[in-house]
Amino acid sequence: MTDFLRRLLMTPQGLLGSIIVVLVLFAAVTGGWFAPHDPDAMAALARYKPPGGEYLLGTDQYGRDILSRILSGARSTVTMALLATVLGTLLGAVVGTASAYLGGRWDEFIMRTIDAVMAIPSLLLALLVVSLLGAGGANALLAVAVAFMPGMARITRAVALTVRKQDYVSAAIARGEGSGYIVLREMLPNVVAPIVVELTIRVSFAVMLFATLSFLGLGAQPPAADWGLMVSEARQYLHRSPWILIWPSAIIAVTAIGFNLLGDGLRDALNPRT
Repeated sequence: MTDFLRRLLMTPQGLLGSIIVVLVLFAAVTGGWFAPHDPDAMAALARYKPPGGEYLLGTDQYGRDILSRILSGARSTVTMALLATVLGTLLGAVVGTASAYLGGRWDEFIMRTIDAVMAIPSLLLALLVVSLLGAGGANALLAVAVAFMPGMARITRAVALTVRKQDYVSAAIARGEGSGYIVLREMLPNVVAPIVVELTIRVSFAVMLFATLSFLGLGAQPPAADWGLMVSEARQYLHRSPWILIWPSAIIAVTAIGFNLLGDGLRDALNPRT
């Protein structure tokens, strides 16, 4: 474990990505406690306050403290992105591993179905799912998970095809183990490394996808302190108070970059050639 952390942190992208992700996760867990103000408290006399003084990042059109709302919004935005990514990754990993194990016509049928779904862009697929289920955070989480599942299934299958030929899988088949046991206990644990790397990178896309859904009014609903919703509400006040739009947009970008860098660092650290 120590050697793995050393390999991860010795690369610039691994070190920087780890720092950003740790700070974001810390904000997601404890942000509500460290918020200097109530994120939902309105103050008519404090509207459009510039950054500085009592309000470090300024206030929005309702006099709410932007820093407090960003810290509070980290809990919902980042947590939802992580949950959606994990759910989509688990479903995709199981489908991809099962397809590689079954082979033959089953593999062909599953992969052609996956290809057909992957032909639909992730954002459009998420929009379709949310349109069918209705707007809301839980439905947005499910939509992002469904959008991520096909890509993860294809990636996992590519790795599982090699694992399928290993002796321990043949031994499990010879013992008479069931398909479910072989897929979940023998094959799936041995395709974890590329799945972890892909999961980390996809969290960044999940953050942006959640922000997009909230921006379009299909994710978090007012008055929630959601980063995408904050950007959406700030559009019409850009000419008067640009910081209302700049700060949540910047934190979305930094979070996405952080998870991308961490994914690159994990890829290098888990690469057996290095």
